[in-house]
Amino acid sequence: MSKPETEFKDYDTHWPWRPVAGNALGIKEKILSEDSGTGDYTRMLKFPPGIETKETLVHEFWEEVLIVEGSLYDVVKKETYLPGFYACRPPGMKHGPYRIPYGCVTFEIRYYKK
Repeated sequence: MSKPETEFKDYDTHWPWRPVAGNALGIKEKILSEDSGTGDYTRMLKFPPGIETKETLVHEFWEEVLIVEGSLYDVVKKETYLPGFYACRPPGMKHGPYRIPYGCVTFEIRYYKK
């Protein structure tokens, strides 16, 4: 099944925030669209203020991220990313850990490219 057709909706009010599965830091998500057959999805991700992730992440899928609100601080690169900053990460690209002093909301697209 492919992602469903969706005409403009207010992401702030149309979809509920829910805890990210397996996450103990209070990170929440709104799944905007999902293809259950491929595992591809689009979501909003909300990091609460004051958290710090501890691990370096590596995925087997493509990941595109746009910061919408707040900021992320990359602990390894010693760089701060602000609203409007964008990342496109191919499978296998290392990223993180991050410090989120003031909270952050991102728009994220994940997909498996065949």
